[in-house]
Amino acid sequence: MIVFDWLIANIGTILVGLAVLAVVVFIIALKVRDKKKGKSSCGCGCESCAMAGKCHSATPDRK
Repeated sequence: MIVFDWLIANIGTILVGLAVLAVVVFIIALKVRDKKKGKSSCGCGCESCAMAGKCHSATPDRK
């Protein structure tokens, strides 16, 4: 019953840890999905960026 007592004593920490883990996994999944769709990671257009020619030079043109 030592494990059960430890679980009861730390249930708040465990739940908060699981919630944080779920948020992190959700954010990573969104970033992977956006990357597969070819979206920029900065969230804005590249036309006004000074590094626009360097940032996405390796990616093929998508029309």
